[in-house]
Amino acid sequence: MANREALRELQARLASRLQAARTEGVQASWLAVESGGHKFLFPLAQSGEIFPFASTLPVPYTQSWFLGVANLRGGLYGVVDLASYVRGEAPAQRSDAGRAESRLVAFNSALEVNCALLIDRLAGLRNMDAFASSTPPPEGAPDYFGTGFTDSNGAYWQELNLQALSQQPQFLSIGA
Repeated sequence: MANREALRELQARLASRLQAARTEGVQASWLAVESGGHKFLFPLAQSGEIFPFASTLPVPYTQSWFLGVANLRGGLYGVVDLASYVRGEAPAQRSDAGRAESRLVAFNSALEVNCALLIDRLAGLRNMDAFASSTPPPEGAPDYFGTGFTDSNGAYWQELNLQALSQQPQFLSIGA
C-alpha cells in the first residue's frame, strides 16, 4: 500500500512540476521515461497528460504494438506500447508490479493525434544540466530519434521527437 501511495505522490509531483515548467518558463526540457529497458526523453512541448495504466479495449486486426483504445478522461485514445513499437517486437508481458508502475503518456493536443504511449516507468523531468554529453542519433535510426544524451552516471538517454513519430506512415498504419 505504501508503494502505491509513493507512486501516486511521485505522479502528482511530476504533474505539478510539468505544469509549472510550462507556465513559468523553460527550466525542464524533457519528460524522462523508461520503456523496455531503454531510457527516453520526450520534449515537454510535445508531451501531454500522464495517466495511470488503464485497461484497453483490443482492436482486431491491428499491429501487435497497438494495444487498443482507452477512455482517458472522457477522450478515446489509441494506446501504443512504446518499447514494442521501437523494437518491432511483440509487447512484453507485464507483472502486476510492472503494471502498477506503467503509465500512459498522451501526445500534446497540439499534435492532433489522440494517442498515448505505454511506458514502464516515469523517471522525472530533465534539462540540459542533467547530461554530460550529447551525440547525434545513431546511424540508421528512425526519423523520430533525436539527439542522444549521456548523464553523469553514464546512462544513455534517447530523445524521441513525438511530432515526427506521430507523422510516421508506419505509426499511422495500425492495421495488420
